[in-house]
Amino acid sequence: MNSVVRLPGRIGPNALLITAAAVPLTGWAVHAISLYKQIAAKEKDPLTGLLRRDAYTARARRILARHGDDVTLVMVDADHFKQINDTLGHAAGDAVLAAFGARLTAWAGPRAAVGRLGGDEFAVVLDLPTQRRRLRLQQLERMLHTPVVLDDGHTVDVAASIGAATPDVLGTRDLTTLQRMADTALYDGKHTGRAVLATKQHATVPSINGRRVGRPGTATWGRAA
Repeated sequence: MNSVVRLPGRIGPNALLITAAAVPLTGWAVHAISLYKQIAAKEKDPLTGLLRRDAYTARARRILARHGDDVTLVMVDADHFKQINDTLGHAAGDAVLAAFGARLTAWAGPRAAVGRLGGDEFAVVLDLPTQRRRLRLQQLERMLHTPVVLDDGHTVDVAASIGAATPDVLGTRDLTTLQRMADTALYDGKHTGRAVLATKQHATVPSINGRRVGRPGTATWGRAA
C-alpha cells in the first residue's frame, strides 16, 4: 500500500522554511524555498526592506491586540524629499529612503511592525510603554536628522516630520484611527524637527483630500524648531 503525505491546508512562511531546511534540496524542498522567497518578496519593499502596506497592517494589528495600551504608533514623512530627488538625482533619493528604512528598523527592533506606506511615508507600531516614550521619540528625532552618506562619499542633510499616537491617550486600539491621529499630529509639527504626540483634540480636525488640517493643542518633544 502506498503511503500518502498529507499537508495542512495553510502553511506559513516559517513552516515552509523549517520544512525546506529539514530535507535535501530536491523536489518539495526546492519548491518550498522558492515559495518562501516569493512570499517574502510580496511582503517587503525591495528598496527599504520594510513591510509593504498589507503585511505591515496585519502585523501592526497583532501587536495592538497583544500589547494594548503599551503600544505606540509612529508616522514619519521625509522632509524636502522632492528637493533631494530634483537636485541630487533619484539615486540619492533612493539612498535616503533606504537609510530611513534601516534607521527605523534599528530604532523599533525586530518585534515591531515597520512599514513603507508609499513614497516617503513610513509607519511603525511597537510596544513602547509611557515611561519610555519620551526618550525613545527623542532618539528617533536624532536618528532621522543625521546626514546620509552616499556611496560616492558625499553627505545629504535629511530631516523628517514625526507624529505619534497611543491607545492610552486616545482611548482606541483601532489601527486606522491611530494612524489618522498620528498623521494629524505629524502635520501639526511639520518641519519643526519635533515628534508630536496626538491628543484627543486631533479627532476634531477636519480633513482635506485625506490630509488633516488645522492646529489643535499638541504635546511636542525634542528639538527646538
